[in-house]
Amino acid sequence: MDVAGRPSSGDGTSRVPDGGQRAPAAHAQGTPGRTRLQQLEGELVPAWLRPTTAENRLPAAAAIVAAVVMQLTLPNRYGLHPRWLLPAAELVLLAVLSVLNPVRLTRATRLGKYTSLLVVAVITVDNAFSAGLLDYDILSGKASQDAAGLLSAGAAIYLTNIIAFGLWFWEIDRGGPFTRAQGSRTHPDFLFPQMASPQVAHPDWEPRFVDYLYVSFTNAVAFSPTDTLPLTRPAKALMALQSLVALSTVGLVIARAVNVLK
Repeated sequence: MDVAGRPSSGDGTSRVPDGGQRAPAAHAQGTPGRTRLQQLEGELVPAWLRPTTAENRLPAAAAIVAAVVMQLTLPNRYGLHPRWLLPAAELVLLAVLSVLNPVRLTRATRLGKYTSLLVVAVITVDNAFSAGLLDYDILSGKASQDAAGLLSAGAAIYLTNIIAFGLWFWEIDRGGPFTRAQGSRTHPDFLFPQMASPQVAHPDWEPRFVDYLYVSFTNAVAFSPTDTLPLTRPAKALMALQSLVALSTVGLVIARAVNVLK
């Protein structure tokens, strides 16, 4: 007999009047399923700290193509020769990355990691070299007397600088997009406002490529961090280098262009 006066089967279950068996009490009440656990996890843990869906690689790929186009618009004197070599190498590397992960970054490989870093490094070196040649021409008085041409070259270098460092920030923060999707690193390289104040963001918010591109843009415009703070030494070094390239390009190009117009 059980505590309610019903006959017991002896195996922990109780008989019911119709001859059937009642499930054990714990199972009768039910236990939270995996869906409920995931829901609770989403409510308690922000998306950037837990495993999430793989990021779409198309925005980053489009940014690389835009950088290649701007590099090719620069005069030949402001680039390494042959002028087509590095942009062509960047497109080849991008093709390799697209084969490994056509749309979503779901396949993490050592080849893909090194290729991603290499393509960003090539863009950065090419653009920094172009900026150095342009600055040298302006300081030595060899720059063109065409103000529109100077401003066009300066704008291409400036915008490529934004893209290149946006890619750097995206690649290094918490180990890159693959590691971020796994949620295995809890110490970020960049502190976004949504991380410091999670109540102002959607529970599923996490930084994507566009967020890092915006950080790069504001750093190039203000020459210092704005709403997002660099926390690690590599992040600070990259932001300092970007500001240096942006400041030298903008300051010298605009000053020269104004002087030509006078």
